[in-house]
Amino acid sequence: MDDRRPDVESGPARRVAGIIEPTLQSMGFRLVRVKFSGRSLQIMAERPDGSMSVDDCAALSRAISPVLDVEDPIPGSYTLEVSSPGIDRPLVRLEDFGRWVGQVAKVELKAPLDGRRRFRGTIAGLSGNAIRLALPPETNAGEATEIELAFDDVSDAKLVLTDELLAEARERAKPGPLSEGSPWQGDAIGLQDDEIDEERSSKDG
Repeated sequence: MDDRRPDVESGPARRVAGIIEPTLQSMGFRLVRVKFSGRSLQIMAERPDGSMSVDDCAALSRAISPVLDVEDPIPGSYTLEVSSPGIDRPLVRLEDFGRWVGQVAKVELKAPLDGRRRFRGTIAGLSGNAIRLALPPETNAGEATEIELAFDDVSDAKLVLTDELLAEARERAKPGPLSEGSPWQGDAIGLQDDEIDEERSSKDG
């Protein structure tokens, strides 16, 4: 099965992804997504089984912050956040869709398919390098239909928060899970956030 991670990042976030991914992999984690918004750098990661604890986030933060300081991919000061993907997680690998068969997802394509770029439906499975998505009856004149979306054509996708997803997430959960919205912030090198910002700002000056 294709386990490629598509280029979901661009600009500084893409540079950060290339810098930190080897470190994450060496520690037994996989990178889900890097997002740079305002002056906040979010690193979203997880273990292969989908788990992610507060201690995991702290360990990753301590490991990648020195690497980012050396490579300096983002000029100026910023806040580093390391978090889990959360329950309504982004789907960025082909295998992500395979792991969540039966759950509802929103999928956006790079270019329109039959006049549409956005689809919402239940993940029905995989067919080679394509995602099978079961669309609800109301989207097709009252009849349920299944479509195939080429994985390479997907620009963005995420799970939809439903009662069924919450139930499955609870079933899969291990002790000490961390949901998105409770990230480990800042200090990976023994400094407080304002000291990190001051040090990075002086480097720019």
